[in-house]
Amino acid sequence: MVSDFLSNVELYYTPAASVHENTLVIRGEEHEHITRVMRHSVGDELYVTNGEGCIFLCGIEEIRKDELTCEVNSERIYENRLKNICFCLAKLKSQDRFEFALEKCVELGITNFIVFDSMRSVPKGGKTERWQKVLISSMKQSLRSYLPKVTTGASLSEIMKFPGEKIVFEQDAKLSFRNFRPKEDRNYFFIFGPEGGLDKKELAMFSEESSYFLTENRLRSETAVVTAASILSFSH
Repeated sequence: MVSDFLSNVELYYTPAASVHENTLVIRGEEHEHITRVMRHSVGDELYVTNGEGCIFLCGIEEIRKDELTCEVNSERIYENRLKNICFCLAKLKSQDRFEFALEKCVELGITNFIVFDSMRSVPKGGKTERWQKVLISSMKQSLRSYLPKVTTGASLSEIMKFPGEKIVFEQDAKLSFRNFRPKEDRNYFFIFGPEGGLDKKELAMFSEESSYFLTENRLRSETAVVTAASILSFSH
């Protein structure tokens, strides 16, 4: 396993299903970007991730109208250090602020998300396809090898039944999250409310021992999400 990280390169993405032994195929928007924007040609080297922990150094063998084929020269395999962490995000009024939170979390290494409707959430429903584009873009920009997973549809009461420890962030909590240290053999679900926080009925689902504050000052919802991601990232 190679543990060194990349820098100052362009990273592309192709699904794991498009990687076959010593070759990989790139299609769609990535194909367009490589050939028309970056203007790569046969023989050029590319860094490509499969979104499942591998980054390949490969050379372009053939360029066709809808796809290009690359020969894999080497690969790097990375550990997902925060694989046992899931961020459960209530939808926000501002789509831009919500996507900002997703983007920064990916940069900091969070790879599992559940988006839910809280009692105080104003927008309902999901925009999974749009969020997926944000996740892919952020993964490539930050040169990470794991494509985050985002799921929708679960309610907070359903999330509470998932196996693992549930942590909620509340300004009036007594425990500081800066002292929190997750254990590698345990799954964690971190719950973030929308603007105005979670409803009292929702907060009643959590014990005092599972409630934490992030800072002494009140934070915007998206800032709280990024702050928690930063603390977890640097604690590892």
